[in-house]
Amino acid sequence: MLLLAGRGLLAQSSLPIIIKASSQMVDIRDGNLFKKASWRISPEAKPDVYTTSSKNKRVSFITDIDSISFVVKPEKIYDFIILLNNKDTAYTRVIFKPSHLDVLKNAKDYNANDQRAVPAFTYQPANNANLQVLRNTWKLDSIAGSGNEASKIINLLHWVHNFIPHDGNHENPVIKNAMSMIAECKKGDRGLNCRGLATVLNECYLSMGIPSRFVTCMPKDSVFDDCHVINLVYSRELKKWLWIDPTNDAYVMDEKGELLDIREVRERLINGKTLIVNPDANWNHKTSAIKQEYLYHYMAKNLYRFECPLTSEYDVETRAKGKSIPYLELLPLDGYKQLPQLKEYTNAKTGVTFINYKTNNPDIFWAVP
Repeated sequence: MLLLAGRGLLAQSSLPIIIKASSQMVDIRDGNLFKKASWRISPEAKPDVYTTSSKNKRVSFITDIDSISFVVKPEKIYDFIILLNNKDTAYTRVIFKPSHLDVLKNAKDYNANDQRAVPAFTYQPANNANLQVLRNTWKLDSIAGSGNEASKIINLLHWVHNFIPHDGNHENPVIKNAMSMIAECKKGDRGLNCRGLATVLNECYLSMGIPSRFVTCMPKDSVFDDCHVINLVYSRELKKWLWIDPTNDAYVMDEKGELLDIREVRERLINGKTLIVNPDANWNHKTSAIKQEYLYHYMAKNLYRFECPLTSEYDVETRAKGKSIPYLELLPLDGYKQLPQLKEYTNAKTGVTFINYKTNNPDIFWAVP
């Protein structure tokens, strides 16, 4: 303990701090979390940066023969050297970065008085010819079953999840409707990314007369390389929206087992309330969707802001010359790029016009059908 304390004091001085190791794998204790062999010594990185969200807590690097600790402060940087096998020098740095959940908690505020003009959401009726073909071809009535509405919604979720694998390595097909994308997947032995899966499931729900949208859930960063798309599905029997995620075959409940929507999950994450993920949630039947990673890490990052088409219909995002696609984005008050509230542009290559609205009013974005 004295050794750790001494090294912790030295870490904040200008002297180079050196710890030794004969194995490349290092254990890390980050606050209350112990991570066995979670860090690989990398002399080629200059420096190799470890990021922690443990504010004012101790972070320790423990090699097979030595150790070092720091009480991490948000405004400080902690540099040290790991000497591997007495010859390879690995410059290592510890910095603080707020967790995704911390960032989300700072984004809790909206403006319910924002009444800037936004068109209403619309939902294509089930008697549309394309939706009827989808419903009849894949016998969706039989798949949905004869139970209550919530069970039908969940049965259709399971079907899409099991029928089409998640595939993040390919772009979705050019024709972006359920019939075409299902055919492409079966012909090419491929899957769809999260947006493709949510598009297929969205059209399945619409074909059954169940109002649905697919919602792009995004992080705070204005430029990002990862987001997630899930479905927002309205149950008339429950008189509420539901969180439905075909990529992970997931829905979310409260402590009473009542199904929650996206807005409720976000609020419960911020306020530390109970959240339960269905126990059979999974990714491609290879890994389980564990609540801590799925909600408190991955979705906490992606529940910062939201966007979805204002028109929920068959083939909504297929590019066709002369087509207009309106979208609405919901931003918290501390979000970037609040303006312009309305932006319209036409893609010179496809001839599609994109119309983007913004709002700070959650009641407008989460309006029921």
